[in-house]
Amino acid sequence: MRKADLVAAISEKTGVPKVDVLVTLEAFFKEVKNSLADGENVYIRGFGSFIIKKRAKKIGRHIKRNVAIEIPEHYIPAFKPAKVFVEKVKDNVDSLPEE
Repeated sequence: MRKADLVAAISEKTGVPKVDVLVTLEAFFKEVKNSLADGENVYIRGFGSFIIKKRAKKIGRHIKRNVAIEIPEHYIPAFKPAKVFVEKVKDNVDSLPEE
């Protein structure tokens, strides 16, 4: 499902025009990005958490030059689904026919 499909589905279920749904969805994405950029995690009960994970410093290799390089510690965004979210997906996917 793409963003356009998501907007269409929400618009159809709520009766809100697609343009308004798109603006709301974009505002939500922007707020999540800004919060994570400011070092704040976003918790949505029953859905999950958008969190910042710290990656430790490590040694990597530059393959073309065959040289070891140090990758400094850094932060990445991550999503941790809520238990009810995981259970819902697990139960529904288990009932799908195998291809």
